[in-house]
Amino acid sequence: MTNGNLFTALRAAFPADLDTTAIETADTATPLHYSWRDLERGTAMLANLIDSLDLPASSRVAVQVEKSVEALMLYLAVLRAGHVFLPLNTAYQAAEIEYFIGNAEPALVVCSGKNFGWVSKIAFLAGTKNVFTLNDDRTGTLLERAAFFGDTHTPAQCDKDDLAAILYTSGTTGRSKGAMLTHGNLLSNARVLKDVWAWQEGDVLIHALPIFHVHGLFVASHGALINGSKMIWFSRFDPRAATARMDEATVFMGVPTLYVRLLGEPSFNKAACRHMRLFVSGSAPLLIETFNAFRARSGHTILERYGMSETVMLTSNPYRPETARKGGTVGLPLPGVGLRVHSDKGVPLPAGEIGQIEVKGPNVFKGYWRMPEKTADEFTTDLWFKTGDVGKIDNDGVVTIVGRSKDLIISGGYNVYPAEIEGFINDMPGVAESAVIGVPHPDFGEAVVAVVVPKPDAAISGADIAAALKSQIANFKVPKLVDVVPDLPRNAMGKVQKNLLRDKHKNLFTK
Repeated sequence: MTNGNLFTALRAAFPADLDTTAIETADTATPLHYSWRDLERGTAMLANLIDSLDLPASSRVAVQVEKSVEALMLYLAVLRAGHVFLPLNTAYQAAEIEYFIGNAEPALVVCSGKNFGWVSKIAFLAGTKNVFTLNDDRTGTLLERAAFFGDTHTPAQCDKDDLAAILYTSGTTGRSKGAMLTHGNLLSNARVLKDVWAWQEGDVLIHALPIFHVHGLFVASHGALINGSKMIWFSRFDPRAATARMDEATVFMGVPTLYVRLLGEPSFNKAACRHMRLFVSGSAPLLIETFNAFRARSGHTILERYGMSETVMLTSNPYRPETARKGGTVGLPLPGVGLRVHSDKGVPLPAGEIGQIEVKGPNVFKGYWRMPEKTADEFTTDLWFKTGDVGKIDNDGVVTIVGRSKDLIISGGYNVYPAEIEGFINDMPGVAESAVIGVPHPDFGEAVVAVVVPKPDAAISGADIAAALKSQIANFKVPKLVDVVPDLPRNAMGKVQKNLLRDKHKNLFTK
């Protein structure tokens, strides 16, 4: 019987010589070299530990830890053991973690040692029986316990439609939704990208992205693993250090912010990246100025692509010829992916007309965790997923994203949902109402701005609101400006006209 477990497919791609280097750390005090055998043995020991806990089938394993090779091994071990991986942004605060743990009901939580006190309290109160720690210096109770287990393990038998991961995402209203991704979703996308981006023997990936979201965990990590390629591993992005390692690498994946920072690094030039063959950008729109400046500076044309938590990757500009890559577009639908543009009334639109983007394919998620009605709402009657993005397809089939109907803000590659921040602001003393918007920013792509109306006779300050938010939500969600105003612009139906607010503040950071 064929095993549909994603881990078995990744493991099958390991090179024949397991003693060659799979991952080399680039920013530890002394470089650490993990062989493919180390990945095999380490994931086996962690999977054996997980098996010893006698968790219910397909249990959720929530993980909020700093980036490390051991954290990646934990992800692989969860797959290997047949459970469901739930990565959580390291910037999330208590109120956010409380919601995720309460909603997902994980049987196992792994957190950084420095956060054990408050995370374990939330987890135990929610009914989670197992909480371990994992730090980025190879310490923590998870590794201490795993050291007592054997280094061989038979991967759990899984069907391709079994859940592999849950990624929390949101719309413009309500709380976060858990997008359920299967082993088949993730494997199909990894295999397609291996072909489309021409992964080849000898490729080396500079891995400089976080591993709590699609881009770093699935697109980058899976890409290297399923090709048996070495990774040069940065726990945090440093443009000078990354540039210095490019003569040993061939592939780099980043969000637009990383490319802006590379352009700000004096040592980054054509000579520095002469051995590179591919630069991929995603997770946020890439400004055409960055696209052009990077090509002039490096001699390479950035490959832009389009994806989302619910679907992994959907489209890509061509690998070859490089001249066919069009700045400001996200390329053609990937093989096996259907993509169409419809009007608000569900009518197909001709080439060049802007409408709602809908997709279909083996990479499209299974639905939202414990939200059957929301899942049904997000699919058409003929089972195409409504992405919430607005775009167009030209006569050559090239896709351009022009906006987001769900009002999502993407700042530095991270998703920010206005309704969530508005909820925190509106609960503050003296606040009558608020509106959160995204405005252009030269470094982050978009910056979060909050426009706040005080209650009658209340004295509030933008600085105080921003300071209060820093203790409640992740830093990337905290507005870079809080503007206190007498009232918000509304249309005849009473709806806040955020387009007017965006227009008013559009030059805040791009004068």
